Amino acid sequence: MAAFAALGMVPAARAFAAAGDLRSAAREAWLYGLPWIEMAAARDRMLNGKGGQPAGRNSFGHARNLVGPEGRTITSPNNDTLYSSAWLDLTKGPVTLTVPPTGDRYISIAGMNMWTDNDILLGTRTTGGAGGRYTIVGPGQAGSGPNVVRLGTAHGWMLVRTLVDGPQDLPAVHKIQDQLKLEGPAGLPPAKSYATRQSPAVEYFASLAELLTSDPPPATDGRVFERIAPLGLTAKGAFDPKRFDAAAVAELEAGVAEAKKSIQSMSPGAAAQGWSYPRHTLGYFHQDYLFRAAVALIGLAALPPAEAMYMQPVADRGRIFDGAGPYRMHFPAGQLPQADAFWSLTMYRPTSDGQFFLVENPIARYSIGDRTPGLKKNADGSLDLWIARADPGGEKSANWLPAPPDGPFSLSFRAYLPSADFQDGRYRLPALTAG
Repeated sequence: MAAFAALGMVPAARAFAAAGDLRSAAREAWLYGLPWIEMAAARDRMLNGKGGQPAGRNSFGHARNLVGPEGRTITSPNNDTLYSSAWLDLTKGPVTLTVPPTGDRYISIAGMNMWTDNDILLGTRTTGGAGGRYTIVGPGQAGSGPNVVRLGTAHGWMLVRTLVDGPQDLPAVHKIQDQLKLEGPAGLPPAKSYATRQSPAVEYFASLAELLTSDPPPATDGRVFERIAPLGLTAKGAFDPKRFDAAAVAELEAGVAEAKKSIQSMSPGAAAQGWSYPRHTLGYFHQDYLFRAAVALIGLAALPPAEAMYMQPVADRGRIFDGAGPYRMHFPAGQLPQADAFWSLTMYRPTSDGQFFLVENPIARYSIGDRTPGLKKNADGSLDLWIARADPGGEKSANWLPAPPDGPFSLSFRAYLPSADFQDGRYRLPALTAG
């Protein structure tokens, strides 16, 4: 019966709604497709100049200042690096990337496929600071040219993070940005804007089908399409919205509602000492589809743990704080975070749909970390960071990360090029405590 319905021979509502199969299929398909949907939405915003993060097609757009509260293009931005972005289109052939020498300055160049795996990771950790030329090839294309690297989809996102040591360092970083180059076919503009995660279910799945046609998933995801067969959605798209009557559409919407609930309630990783640590699959998600979807929603373009670790606190509601504080983060002497590039703690205000953005504060400090000017250690060499809605006063002011004056807030701790001890759990962050 299910096989016939998947072929459109029996109305979907009669065949599947009663058994809950259509609802389950919609739930899994919505989660599975969210990375494609979020990538397409980010591409639309960036190529059309919405939200402050510029990008080009097979060419770089550069953010010339560190992200502030106005930056709402991508969820959970950092306030430590300048971003350079390009949306790749390899349908007309490979493109060549030129990376200038960066010396000891941290840089990462991530090339993400449309299901958000980091297929390409160049820069300080992997290729060093000498720069170089790289040929980016797409699926089925012959690899020729200097230093061939391959993207798993014909379209994708190249995101460069270049470390900035304060406002006086911006001109030096701008020079690096100006020497980043992509050369090759210009690429074509996306044919349309696609549905978003807020769109009705039928529109969402219709857009997902188009995106899957443009950038098919890996063959290793074949079992997913067996499970979601009631939708008629295949690895090559092929979704027909006209198949669904009102009862079937109601089942689709119910499944989507369940998917959204599951993504909001999931834990991104194991918790220890009041912090949640990333899963080892971050950035290379394999078949961990729920985790992949959650990261697409709350941390699109996250790097793998060898490159960067992202920790969130275990707070009043998941990772959300509602309390007045202040909160103290105490690092004993000799136990500062072990990161070869940098570490920082960033403040965010959550949105109703689970995204996170920087928030205005009276001293324009959105993160605090190892490069923050004027940090004061205690007499014994320990370090206290203060997270508070109001200035804690005295010597604490130097180590203050402002929280919003009211309402919920959240934090993210970043460690770029974390030590092996940090990655395997031998080093742990100290818990936040009420001050």
